[in-house]
Amino acid sequence: MNLKLKDKIKAVLFDLDGTLININLQAFIPDYLKLLSASVSHLIPPRKFISKLLKASEMVNNNDGRDTNENVYAKAFFPIEGYSREEIEPFFDRFYKNDFMKLKKHTTVIPEAREVVQTVFNKEYDVVIATTPVIPLTAIQQRLEWAEVGDFNYKLITSIENTYATKPNLLYFTNIFKILGYSAKECIMIGDEHKDMVCKKLGAKTFFIEGNNSDLNSETPNPSYRGKLIDLLNML
Repeated sequence: MNLKLKDKIKAVLFDLDGTLININLQAFIPDYLKLLSASVSHLIPPRKFISKLLKASEMVNNNDGRDTNENVYAKAFFPIEGYSREEIEPFFDRFYKNDFMKLKKHTTVIPEAREVVQTVFNKEYDVVIATTPVIPLTAIQQRLEWAEVGDFNYKLITSIENTYATKPNLLYFTNIFKILGYSAKECIMIGDEHKDMVCKKLGAKTFFIEGNNSDLNSETPNPSYRGKLIDLLNML
């Protein structure tokens, strides 16, 4: 692959799961819900907790951009079983500090990920971790550590706290471009799913990495490029 992007783009957006780290979502998500619900099981029955959490997450997925994802989630989730946000969040903080790391077993390192990210930084692009922002920054930072790419100075890491929409809503990408100060055509999105590739509708370039979670469909814009993560080294 001999297509060169230098002088055409200024920022590289990376998806995380399936792009910079391998993850078994079929095991990760149920285990995550189990562990998180266990952190407050002395106050809230797990079944009720998970049900309300999933409904709150759906509200985040439908966020229209008028408030942060975090506030949309909080308004939908609290109070729960009579407990306020202030009463419950310390247990969540403890979970992410002590127990979230137990989920690492459902992930494996992508050997070339660090070399690719290092090369992008060496060539002085702005770099964004454009992962689905429905969980706290601390959880995303931990997964970056698991991927062995957690020590880079990213321009932005999208999380539930700092975003106003989520993929595949185009507003999610528009907000990233606004923060960067670049037009869409000055950016490339690297990912493995439909919700990453829709970024092309705004004029951005896209690079599709086929993986276990890939779900392109008839509505997915044809990716600008396809290949393996390592192929980026010949393009940058």
